[in-house]
Amino acid sequence: MAGNSSRKGAIRQSKKGPSAGTGGNNKRRLEGKGPTPKAEDRPYHAAAKRKKAAEKKETRSPRIPKGDRPRGEIVAGRNAVLEALRENVPSTELLVARSIDVDDRVAESLKLALHHGLPIREAHRAEVEGISPNSQGIILAIKPFQYSSFEEILERAKYPSLIVALDGVTDPRNLGAIIRSAAAFGAAGVIMTERRAATMTASAWKASSGAAARLPIAQITNLARTIDVAKKAGMFVVGLDGESEDIISTMKVATEPLMIIVGSEGKGLARLTKEKCDLVVSIPISTTTESLNASVATSIALFHVDQQRRAQ
Repeated sequence: MAGNSSRKGAIRQSKKGPSAGTGGNNKRRLEGKGPTPKAEDRPYHAAAKRKKAAEKKETRSPRIPKGDRPRGEIVAGRNAVLEALRENVPSTELLVARSIDVDDRVAESLKLALHHGLPIREAHRAEVEGISPNSQGIILAIKPFQYSSFEEILERAKYPSLIVALDGVTDPRNLGAIIRSAAAFGAAGVIMTERRAATMTASAWKASSGAAARLPIAQITNLARTIDVAKKAGMFVVGLDGESEDIISTMKVATEPLMIIVGSEGKGLARLTKEKCDLVVSIPISTTTESLNASVATSIALFHVDQQRRAQ
């Protein structure tokens, strides 16, 4: 057909035209452009927007150099810092945010810090909040507690010696209260295990009401071995357990050298600890009460021992 032949001719004519290349025009157009920019350097790329947001956040909350961060434990917040300073908890530094709203608590904290000769350092608000978001603009850095050894406590003990041992007490407030009672009733020291037990935190310091500064406290790795050492030193080992049929008032060894062992808040004495004890006693209580708090039970036991020794 006439129409088809003319169409084929048009196709053949188009194939014969100069369409192999651009003659170098595209190459000349790209000259001087350089390498393709990174994604984060392209203003409208998502990576660039993320980089800009991170830089803005960094400017708003600058990082604190490691050397400027308080070492060890910290106490944060106006009430907590004030209470720690009132109890004279051993500290290394008071950190205060610049332009802090000085109320009565902050004013007293500053006064106490000056009285104790404690360094006071001002810092950017963002730095203080970077250490503790709930600091309220004030942080107290606590000194690491200096533990004694069990041998030192034995040497310190006067006849008839009295030592309190803790078998897994985990609440630092219980720990502090036990230390306070031990000091009040003339114990030579308190020992506790290193693992799965409370340590001398600021909460324990506060609960001890300063007794932790006067009474040796030791951490041990193995309570069973320590019990063996105590027995070789001539001490009777008495465990407190609410399920024991022997009540504390029937205990005949109160006037002898004693190690009193207190169990954890939930499980009480461990099985091996019970087996190692020379005597396990209970404190009779009302049947409507499940058990006594660890620190309360310790106080009652120490009072009973003290009364027996005074009577002698």
